[in-house]
Amino acid sequence: MIKSMTGFGKSILQLPTKKVTLEVKSLNSKNLDLNARIPSQYREKELQMRNTIAKSLVRGKVDFGLYVEITAEETSTKINEGVVQDYIKQLQTIDSSGDLTEYMKMAVRMPDALKTVREEINDEEFKAINGALQNALKEIDAYRTDEGLALEKDFNIRIKNIGELLEKVIEMDPERIEAVRERLQKAVSDLKEEVDENRFEQELIYYLEKFDITEEKVRLANHVKYFTTTLATPDSNGKKLGFISQEIGREINTIGSKSNYAPMQQLVVQMKDELEKIKEQLLNVL
Repeated sequence: MIKSMTGFGKSILQLPTKKVTLEVKSLNSKNLDLNARIPSQYREKELQMRNTIAKSLVRGKVDFGLYVEITAEETSTKINEGVVQDYIKQLQTIDSSGDLTEYMKMAVRMPDALKTVREEINDEEFKAINGALQNALKEIDAYRTDEGLALEKDFNIRIKNIGELLEKVIEMDPERIEAVRERLQKAVSDLKEEVDENRFEQELIYYLEKFDITEEKVRLANHVKYFTTTLATPDSNGKKLGFISQEIGREINTIGSKSNYAPMQQLVVQMKDELEKIKEQLLNVL
């Protein structure tokens, strides 16, 4: 079962004095690209949370946010009384006729007028936050799985179309060979010159061998089957599917260059169109 790299998960934790919201969003990326927005008091636990996210999501451009809202009446931000009083004294020295209230308003806007008491994270609080993170990761995993089911359905349709077009190519191949043979014979007859029949047959066989696509048809059929088999495996492996799609494209291109027959080239164009749609969606697969 494949999974998408696109997803979103959210978990809200209510603690005695605060509400903690955790959000995890992911988009497609070749590797894991994790960006974290965490308040300073939780920085000591950032590495641990990053490892938890990386282990769960594996790959993708991931944005992780931890937001804290104080719900208790008490706040961790305090007025730095000594600094504010010193600012007022300096202001009064400059202008002794001013109003104390105005000086107070000015002083609290000055640098270091407010101080934030750093809260230490206890084990119980972090255990609760880590549990909320696990819930958010479960939610994003469910989102990725649902998206993966939609992608898998589309891939099966596209790869089946390529297989059916390949069957038409196989059916058309004898007709193509005969058309190539007739074209070569006509080109020789247009020269209005006598040719050695044995030499002509040898040259004809040479050109028909150059246009032969037997190996490409077999390899393409095997790649299509391998893609379908890999798609049905328990583990999601977008990179492997990407490699197989490259091989499919290589065989389709070779058939197109060798076909030398317009009706077959039209089938090749249709196969390329289906493959491009597969490749585009594979960028989202984990």
